[in-house]
Amino acid sequence: MTDELSVGARSSSWPVWGMTATAVVEDPGALSEACRVLEEELAAADLACSRFRDDSELTLINAAQGKWAPASALFVEHLQAALIAAAISDGAVDPTLGAALRSNGYDRDITLVGGPAQTSLVVRYVGPRWREVEVDAEGGRVRLPPGVELDLGATAKALTSDRAAIRAHQIVGSPVLVNLGGDLAVAGCGTRTPFPVVVAENHREMAGPMVYVGDGGMATSTTRLRRWTLDGTERHHLVDPHTGLPAVSPWQTVTVSAQTCVAANTASTAAIVLGRRARPWLESHGVPARLVGTDGAVVTLNGWPDTDG
Repeated sequence: MTDELSVGARSSSWPVWGMTATAVVEDPGALSEACRVLEEELAAADLACSRFRDDSELTLINAAQGKWAPASALFVEHLQAALIAAAISDGAVDPTLGAALRSNGYDRDITLVGGPAQTSLVVRYVGPRWREVEVDAEGGRVRLPPGVELDLGATAKALTSDRAAIRAHQIVGSPVLVNLGGDLAVAGCGTRTPFPVVVAENHREMAGPMVYVGDGGMATSTTRLRRWTLDGTERHHLVDPHTGLPAVSPWQTVTVSAQTCVAANTASTAAIVLGRRARPWLESHGVPARLVGTDGAVVTLNGWPDTDG
């Protein structure tokens, strides 16, 4: 639930999914309703897509293993978004990494992962197989190839941000910004002044350059957060589909602006996984991007504003 909203407030933040959810509105009178919409979208996405709930659709579909399983319209929307992201990124953003993430120790909510007591897991990752996932949208069902486990974490937050911002704007009639741990969507700005946003590598610190975001999306992917230790080796949540291991990349943080938050998240995640191939890939897609190397050096592409002085 959101914190109590003060009179005249334009934003509210609260913890969820091991991150911070934030709603920002232009009209202070619209904040309570915008927060209600965001909470509803978060709850629906959690029930559809969580790897950590026994009753989620994703858990039940993963368990079906080779058999058709029922899927709600919302789950189908999330899965189709993830499969499109895989196609656009040439498989760098892969929704079939559930087993790989579990084998690396990410088998529970991120707030519970890691620590010296974490032990090895015996999980078989069968490699990239997103092209084999079958979706019957009209029939409301999904079939996974045997051995494949879905994880929609790369796109589920972003799609939830897009859905919540658009729906909240439709209800309240004024501009709305939604930020879910660096996955940010704006709806309803039009020609109005865009929202100021700090581009932070760590959403808990909120330190970094400021940009202005109008209608569309912006996403930041980083290897600095969601880290843990397994068998004496530090891991992170951005997995290379070809190895099943955390991606080894010259980039520690990538921020991208795009027409939707899903598109921005797809590009920012792909850039870290692609590593040295990220720059030409981003340039070919024409999306404004800011990349921070593991050495702290900053590279900007495709018209990203010069905010680093």
